[in-house]
Amino acid sequence: MKRQRTSGPVDIEAVYSDQEAYGRQLMAGAAFPVFGWVHEAGGVLAEFEVGNGGLESVEIRSGDWSSAPGPYVTVRTYRPGAEQLVPLPDLEDAVEDERDRVYEHIGVDEGEVPGRVRALREWITVDGEPRAVQVHEDSRTAAGHGTVWAGRLRVDGATVTVTGRGVPPGAVELRRIVDFEQYILGRTALLRELAERRADRAEPAPEPAELGLQAHRELLEQGIARALAVEAQLRAGRSARLPRRLRGEDQQVRWEAAVRQQMRLASESREEADEAVTSMVNHLSRLAHHVDWLSGTPAGAAAVEEVVRFTAFASEVPSLPAQRAWERLWAGGTPEVPSGTEDAWLTAWELWRVERTQHLPRR
Repeated sequence: MKRQRTSGPVDIEAVYSDQEAYGRQLMAGAAFPVFGWVHEAGGVLAEFEVGNGGLESVEIRSGDWSSAPGPYVTVRTYRPGAEQLVPLPDLEDAVEDERDRVYEHIGVDEGEVPGRVRALREWITVDGEPRAVQVHEDSRTAAGHGTVWAGRLRVDGATVTVTGRGVPPGAVELRRIVDFEQYILGRTALLRELAERRADRAEPAPEPAELGLQAHRELLEQGIARALAVEAQLRAGRSARLPRRLRGEDQQVRWEAAVRQQMRLASESREEADEAVTSMVNHLSRLAHHVDWLSGTPAGAAAVEEVVRFTAFASEVPSLPAQRAWERLWAGGTPEVPSGTEDAWLTAWELWRVERTQHLPRR
């Protein structure tokens, strides 16, 4: 059932009701078996993917979602043949998804670097029958939260990915779900709890005017770190995945603070300030992909300061030719800009760096 949107406050209970009705409709039409972990705490219908007019996959999560030690098990069932159209996520990514969940739900960061990794052959019980499964296990005991593992098996033509923490694979019993009602209601209950937790968090204090350009600096430093982290992962042959500290609400808070300061310092409208901040962040994030001196060097710190001052005050900074070159590059709107534009921008930065080095006082 669709409800007309109005300009008034959102009726969250109506939203939950609509979501439950949609979940019931989808699950009733599932054309493949869906599995979940048998656990006294029950489970939730966490995610589902729809494509080509029907369900592509269904994810059921069960256990203690609020505890880093667990136990907690995620079971994602893909329709038969799904892997022939789109490659399924690696088991390493399934492990990282579980660590992401713990960070997002309870604020525990278990680190970005794999710990002690093992490939194991284990057994998981499915509808009372033991089945062999190849498992990727990642132990980060230094974080104090034990081991996370993921395995994949085929059941009646469907592919099933199982991820667990706080429980070994041999203790996991999967069963085909016949009645989805408790999982649909469990989803609503979890959404309510997460919403309450977010509401209880203190709102960030308004940024005092005397902080000046600090919001711009912090946002730029974060943007550079994000760009370098993604590039390092791609070079290592891993899926691009931002470090957890660079995602989520912190990013939104920093962005909002920078936009507010830009409006105040540059006497710009909100739309103009947002565009200015967007250009600023993209400027040095893109530069980070081309040079190796932008992070952790005096030249990098000076570049951040000059980009910030040019953005906020249009200052006549020493890197002004590079700033103007970026304006022309950014105005193109896409990386496929007229030949030489990016070269001109990078050349301007290199000339600035060389000239700056030559004029630094000798010790």
